[in-house]
Amino acid sequence: MPRAPQQYAEPYPHPSGATPPAIPAEFVPNHVAVVMDGNGRWANARGLPRVEGHKQGEKSLLDVVAGAVQIGVKHVSAYAFSTENWKRSPDEVRFLMNFNRDVIRRRRDEMSSWGVRIRWAGRRPKLWGSVIKELQVAEEMTRANDRCTLTMCVNYGGRAEIADAAAAIAREAAAGRLNPDRVSERTVQKYLDEPDLPDVDLFLRSSGEQRTSNFMIWQAAYAELVFLPEPWPDVDRRHLWRAVEEYARRDRRYGGAVDATPPTP
Repeated sequence: MPRAPQQYAEPYPHPSGATPPAIPAEFVPNHVAVVMDGNGRWANARGLPRVEGHKQGEKSLLDVVAGAVQIGVKHVSAYAFSTENWKRSPDEVRFLMNFNRDVIRRRRDEMSSWGVRIRWAGRRPKLWGSVIKELQVAEEMTRANDRCTLTMCVNYGGRAEIADAAAAIAREAAAGRLNPDRVSERTVQKYLDEPDLPDVDLFLRSSGEQRTSNFMIWQAAYAELVFLPEPWPDVDRRHLWRAVEEYARRDRRYGGAVDATPPTP
């Protein structure tokens, strides 16, 4: 007997009344990777402590996830804390650890009601046990949700992920369980943090920086890149929707030639 479809709540509307653009589902990116850059600069420009930028950025993340649900994006991966972020001041690292833990705790029920599944990608070493616990609780309580998956990348780095996969493959080969001559891209994929995470279609970064900063470098090998000039605290679902429109306009999404004129969604 087929299982009845899940009934989920709709995300809160945007205060402006904005609604998602009408884009055919086949041209909506399946997986959007988000680099939430510019929190500190946003705060500094306003004479505020850097942590205030991170606090404001929480609202932006929730709103972007709401927009992803509304437009039909199935996967959002958020760069919440990188392996390089440990180089920041001890006070900021301490704040970010507490903040990531508390954001997950504060927002998981609301996102779960929308049908969002929460997952974690990243390294365990150095990461606070209390942060790991909250991530695991969120993973378990949202496991059955299938409307959209939010992967929180905490203590994550693209090179670290590939290095860890290579180490695991080397151990399997040394134990005689894997033939080194048979290692392929598919083999590497199996040993990544989230092996079933699909390739990134749209890579979105805020605050004007035009680089990927070691995020999802395996998964985003063929991603379309969109860079926003606004710092992350000024970003909301409307920016995501405009990026999705840009993604949908690019020629290859329509199977056309490079010099073809793309149709209007």
